[in-house]
Amino acid sequence: MITLLKKEVNGFLNSLIGYIVITVFLLINGLFLWVFASDFNILDFGYASLEGLFMIAPFVFLFLIPAITMRSFADENRSGTIEMLLTKPLTDLQIILSKYFAGLLLVTFSLVPTLIYFYSVYQLGLPKGNIDMGGMWGSYIGLFFLGASFAGIGIFSSSLTNNVIISFILAVFLSLFFYVGFDFIHSLELFGPVDLLIKSMGINTHYISMSRGVVDTRDLIYFTGLISFFILLTKLSLESRKW
Repeated sequence: MITLLKKEVNGFLNSLIGYIVITVFLLINGLFLWVFASDFNILDFGYASLEGLFMIAPFVFLFLIPAITMRSFADENRSGTIEMLLTKPLTDLQIILSKYFAGLLLVTFSLVPTLIYFYSVYQLGLPKGNIDMGGMWGSYIGLFFLGASFAGIGIFSSSLTNNVIISFILAVFLSLFFYVGFDFIHSLELFGPVDLLIKSMGINTHYISMSRGVVDTRDLIYFTGLISFFILLTKLSLESRKW
């Protein structure tokens, strides 16, 4: 499994896609946070806060993570190498986790350089260091789990098709639905007392909860459960090829 994981990571780093994803993520966030005149601009906002980053980043991830994961199984299905991969002395779950963690590592590589933004805001505070550390680290943890959830959705989407474009579109749609779709359904107020339960099924509710600086066990259970759910669906998708 470790060998396959290294192969997947090297596949990202030896091609342009890994560097493009990291560069685009940092560039888009950097432009909105420091250059463009907007509500997210830190200098215009006047407060030592990274709130803009944690509002923009999920929507950037919404497109970049499907771009990372779209080739995971779709390329294997298209080229016919999936059969050869499945005959290796690895379980389906080990193959899935290898591809999943490779994608997750690339997501992590994208997040680490944003600590430069944190350092800049920390230095700009008056007095220096006047920043909500609890909220900041809670938001980073929430953003990591949000990215991990999108990666799980992307891996599942890739296992359903041999077309990387379809894989990308499906992953974006599912990620968007799980991110804000349940909030939209909740806003319609169609289900009475069940509305709050529906809202709690969405990623955004738990992401916002973590962003307050409180890492609640319920939020961790939700994200772990959501990721496990899509990994299980991916496993079922691979097993269906054997039927």
